[in-house]
Amino acid sequence: MKIIEVKDYKEMSQKAAEYIIEKVCHNPKIKLGLATGGTPIGTYQNLIADHKQNGTSYANVMTFNLDEYIGLSGENKNSYRYFMDEQLFNHIDINKKNTFVPQGVAEDIQAECERYENLLEEYGGIDLQVLGIGGNGHIGFNEPGTSFQSQTHVVNLATSTINANARFFNQIEEVPVQAVTMGISTIMKSKEILLLASGESKNNAMVQLLNGEITESFPASVLKKHPCVTIIADRAAVAGLKIQC
Repeated sequence: MKIIEVKDYKEMSQKAAEYIIEKVCHNPKIKLGLATGGTPIGTYQNLIADHKQNGTSYANVMTFNLDEYIGLSGENKNSYRYFMDEQLFNHIDINKKNTFVPQGVAEDIQAECERYENLLEEYGGIDLQVLGIGGNGHIGFNEPGTSFQSQTHVVNLATSTINANARFFNQIEEVPVQAVTMGISTIMKSKEILLLASGESKNNAMVQLLNGEITESFPASVLKKHPCVTIIADRAAVAGLKIQC
């Protein structure tokens, strides 16, 4: 693991965007794995600013999102398809046909999981996967106890995850309790992984990630087995850490 420590969320977002932009410029047909939630918003804002100012093109880029809530259509403002459109896709020159998000309202959710997994294989997998990290160590929506061998699957969201995501909804009762997510083995097939962490609330997770053992009770720990992981974390997220990588 390569760890880049930065001052704050703003610098984390800038560094992450620079990292992604360099990869896109080097490989205009890159396949990006993208994340949602609060952590990557600043990164996406920097990608948009660069696109407008410097003309970095995403015309031939393909994207695959980690997950989607079950029961929410792409038109729902709380869906991850809607999030990605509003936070990034609507503001750059990417072809929406090349942006893939699991379908949360598929008639057969299990078949949708298989379809999405096959889609990733069909296109040769992800070149660069962007990840956040949950307070309980989840990556994607892979909660503690998820098998490291898991592929795209349905997950019952942990109470801590539901509570963390409630800030995006009017009330906690509106937060879906299930999602479709790329599995851990699916994520680990990515050629490269970029993990972003910001804020004191992620400190315990970062301590466990960097200094703890590899265990399915802390899903992100599997990243220690990946040959190419870069972590960009701000001071609050890595405060007091004794890094052992």
